[in-house]
Amino acid sequence: MKWSYGINVCGEGGEYETLTLDCPLFHNARIVLDDFEVILHSPDSIAPVGILHPLAFHLEHKPNSSDIVGDSSIVQENSSCLYEVDGGIAHNDVENKQQTLNPVTTADACTNIDLRISKTGKKLFSIGCWIQDPCSTSEGLKADLVAVLSRIENQLKEEGLGWVNVLYVHLFISSMEEFGLANEVYMSFITEQKCSLGVPSRSTIELPLVQVGLGNAYVEVLVANEQVKRVLHVQSISCWAPSCIGPYSQATLHGDILYMAGQLGLDPPTMKLCPGGPTAELELALQNSEAVANAFGCSIFSSAIHFLVYCSAHLTSSEKEQVEHKLHSSYITHLDCSNTGSYPTILYVLASYLPKGAYVEIKPLLYVPTNDDGVATRELEARGSWTASSEAFSGWSAQYSDLNDSCCQVHTIGGRICSAVISITDDIALKICSTEQLYHSEEHMKALARFCAFKLTKILIDNDFSCDTITMLRFYYSVEHSVAADVMSRVFSQTFAELEGGGSCRTDGVPIFNIVPVSASGCSASMNDIISCELLASKV
Repeated sequence: MKWSYGINVCGEGGEYETLTLDCPLFHNARIVLDDFEVILHSPDSIAPVGILHPLAFHLEHKPNSSDIVGDSSIVQENSSCLYEVDGGIAHNDVENKQQTLNPVTTADACTNIDLRISKTGKKLFSIGCWIQDPCSTSEGLKADLVAVLSRIENQLKEEGLGWVNVLYVHLFISSMEEFGLANEVYMSFITEQKCSLGVPSRSTIELPLVQVGLGNAYVEVLVANEQVKRVLHVQSISCWAPSCIGPYSQATLHGDILYMAGQLGLDPPTMKLCPGGPTAELELALQNSEAVANAFGCSIFSSAIHFLVYCSAHLTSSEKEQVEHKLHSSYITHLDCSNTGSYPTILYVLASYLPKGAYVEIKPLLYVPTNDDGVATRELEARGSWTASSEAFSGWSAQYSDLNDSCCQVHTIGGRICSAVISITDDIALKICSTEQLYHSEEHMKALARFCAFKLTKILIDNDFSCDTITMLRFYYSVEHSVAADVMSRVFSQTFAELEGGGSCRTDGVPIFNIVPVSASGCSASMNDIISCELLASKV
């Protein structure tokens, strides 16, 4: 126990004191900790003494509990309420919390709200949902998130699927100050009962959504048609990896890809951000990521497909440079590419705010060969006319022939997985638009969108991938350019329609991409891209 979990065999004071969250005696519900802190009374190096102080928890109803005769004082209807702990006193505000946690019906959630949705491939795909032009309809984060999650839930049902099929959730919110409220709403939709194979992994960041005409919540989920996955959920305090600070799994393995939740520089035993600033947080986040990867028999140093680095907008220019230098010295220089063939793609994104006020959060995507006979490579034909013979593609190929591939990062593994990042900086944009000054007008944005679409198509064709294999496709753009999200969405929709020869990239008219407004993004920590494209395609 000591070597595996860091537990002193003597316990504390000669005994072990345990907080029981679930046992056979709990007939109706189990206890789930939503937030807590570790208080060290004596940080002794030999026998440290501390207590676990719950800050918020709730009771989660057990399936079929109504068939079990238990303590009559336990009211089953109250089993999903949230308990807030303040000053050591638990307050059970059942009526108010029930109203907070129970999602309203889909009809109520979507009334007078212009919800938009996107969807990528067929077998393994992303669904994105956001609120367009919410000025006159938004009632705040809770209502917006309920509406968005309801719409995604309906979309899953239309596909004959459910939350059990969701592997990963990207939760973008307008204010990290409402992180607790977002968790409450989230838990009312995504529960252990609905996710029998384990709750999906998740990343949550604050983005300037309202600034570009979106609602207070924007959600993208990664979905698999098959109900096959392995998850790692770290719920208790440990010395080897941080416990989950929300209702999610630390990592989810599906096929040959490990999707890891966003990792912060948290000290696992105390669950506090480490001191020392951004570089120290990055160093510990890398250690935490490696610990999670090791649990699946892989390593971030030899198995990485893609590496997404979120930086807080509160970092100075010099601090961002230090983060990039630290990533290079502690990670990139130690990479072993013998398994994957080339370096992973890397993208930096500047977020308004990160959980717990962190400076840095990393999100590795790893290749984990499963040697599972049930996992096969899918041979798919390109959809529609999105091929090299497309009239639009041929024209763009001639137009952009003088521009080299320095703006592209491409990483393929065994012809089964393709990751790509395209960075459009001011210098490249001026060449694309053939102008001496860039105005970030809709016309100029459309020219940049065409270049992105051309490069994406070329990458897919050159590596024998098709539109159907796209698992994730995001276009990040900086809100500093004062371009509304609906303009960017329209520009890229028109561009992909051109690529299809006047048709659509989807037979149902739903876009295959997500437009994500950020403070900044780029292939380096300077994050000076006008547009950054992030692509993942998979035949697994």
